[in-house]
Amino acid sequence: MMSLPSPTTAAAAEPLVSPVNSHNEWDPLEEIVVGRLEGATIPSNHPVVTCNIPRWAARLQGLAAGMAYPQRMIEPAQHELEQFIALLQSLGVTVRRPEAVDHSRRFKTPDWSSRGFCNTCPRDSMLVIGDEIIETPMAWPCRYFETHSYRPLLKDYFRRGARWTAAPKPQLTDALFEKNFSVPDAGEPMRYILTEFEPVFDAADFVRAGRDLFALRSNVTNLMGIDWLRRHLGPGYRIHEIESRCRTPMHIDTTFLVLAPGKVMVNPEYIDVDRLPDCLRSWDVLIAPQPNPIDERLLKLTSLCGKWLSMNVLMVDEKRVIAERHHTDMLRALEAWGFEPIPCDLLHYAPFGGSFHCATLDIRRRGTLESYVD
Repeated sequence: MMSLPSPTTAAAAEPLVSPVNSHNEWDPLEEIVVGRLEGATIPSNHPVVTCNIPRWAARLQGLAAGMAYPQRMIEPAQHELEQFIALLQSLGVTVRRPEAVDHSRRFKTPDWSSRGFCNTCPRDSMLVIGDEIIETPMAWPCRYFETHSYRPLLKDYFRRGARWTAAPKPQLTDALFEKNFSVPDAGEPMRYILTEFEPVFDAADFVRAGRDLFALRSNVTNLMGIDWLRRHLGPGYRIHEIESRCRTPMHIDTTFLVLAPGKVMVNPEYIDVDRLPDCLRSWDVLIAPQPNPIDERLLKLTSLCGKWLSMNVLMVDEKRVIAERHHTDMLRALEAWGFEPIPCDLLHYAPFGGSFHCATLDIRRRGTLESYVD
């Protein structure tokens, strides 16, 4: 006699609906991960870190590497972060957080040892493509185990139906880095500290527009890393490389950021609009205004990110956009372009890696996979 399945078995057989669903930078935002400041440690003085900052700053970093950030830097940043989280929640967005971690603890592989950095920027270590979260193979040794602080979230999303992938863990041996690398002067051919020894990339060197992704080769993302992602995603996606004039490129979201269907904001110092990919010919190219002058002392501390953090905005939907309150010219430009800017403070977060786009990872946006380019 055939027995009927138990209610538990029947329920287990029901297909899972992934809590992860994000195809672009602008669909209505429903759930997001926001980074943490607790336990943040000044990053190592490895050449892949210091190549992006002035020599005087690299010397200081060499002395302070592995030490905790001063409380006088953490406290104002923490206050602004809490206000940002409250704003997101007031807009109906579910906010998730990683675990707090002591990043000063030393770790090692068979080839090298390091202390950590921080988990303030989930946009760097994880890339969301549809219902899949991809852990990225980052080039900074001090960020090697950064996603471990997100593992409780990743396991929860996986159990509930999301796909969870990790790119090949890099060796990060000396073979990955150019010996005696120096930043190219203006007019010199572009060069990068990374070789093509193995694939490495930060997720923040990619922005998404449905079936099309735009990528920046940089001092943390090599061509092999871009090609790994291209092959992994397969023929359903296209990856277009963006050319940057920045001499120390690192992360696309202060250079090129898609804001809505048919609208892209570009950095006029780094981007030659005549050399954008042909697929964007029908798009509106919005030229970012020069950033407003702010505290010069803070700018020196944020040299890793630079003054163009004014571009590092977060779209709530196709119209509403969270932007830094101090960058009033950017707020006015966004309004003139037809957006509804929501001013918020996050200026003191910059020394820890970025602003609104960097500090977050959108997990779920209400929308489907579409093609937006010719």
